[in-house]
Amino acid sequence: MTREPARVLVAESQLPTRQGIRLLLERNGFEVCAEAADASAALRAALRERPRLCVVDARLRGGGIGAAGRICSRVPETEVVVLTDAADENELLQVVQAGASGYLEKNLGPETLARALHAVIAGEAAFPRAMLGPVLDEFRARHHRRRLRLPARPTVELSRRESEVLDLLRRGLATSEIADRLDISPVTVRRHIGLLLRKLGVPDRDSALRLLDGSET
Repeated sequence: MTREPARVLVAESQLPTRQGIRLLLERNGFEVCAEAADASAALRAALRERPRLCVVDARLRGGGIGAAGRICSRVPETEVVVLTDAADENELLQVVQAGASGYLEKNLGPETLARALHAVIAGEAAFPRAMLGPVLDEFRARHHRRRLRLPARPTVELSRRESEVLDLLRRGLATSEIADRLDISPVTVRRHIGLLLRKLGVPDRDSALRLLDGSET
């Protein structure tokens, strides 16, 4: 029994590029069920067609990564792959946060790109391996972030290092002592303290410590 070709939505603002992607897909066993030239049209088409895969340009008019996130949220059965002219670590992180299953450069060879898209449909992720390290580091850092619940104030989120500096401040250590304990420079400690004060909305260390006396972590 012949398998039905996977239905794909192509969201790309530039008509020649969109046509090129369509041709590549159709030559490699995909069925292009819809095209979109902007973010709003992409979401409408995804909701209407419920494709197996959405291929979205990162520079799509109206916001490609935003469109990818909305499609992932509202059409969860659809896999989303974001295409980019040049891979960028910050953009990659945004794509991952949006829930997309892939982030690929447009200049990949046609066969390589087609294989990657077939792999996504088969349940794999398609991201540049050389760029995964910084993304994993960022997610590890986020996992170790700490939240402070302050009286009559919004919750404050601290990085791991900010949390360490804050704990040592609460123990009465001076800047130089904190620097020695954490093996960082006093300038770096002062920078972290400045960030802490801004997040807490207080003018100085004493005010921060008084505020934190009634906080929960």
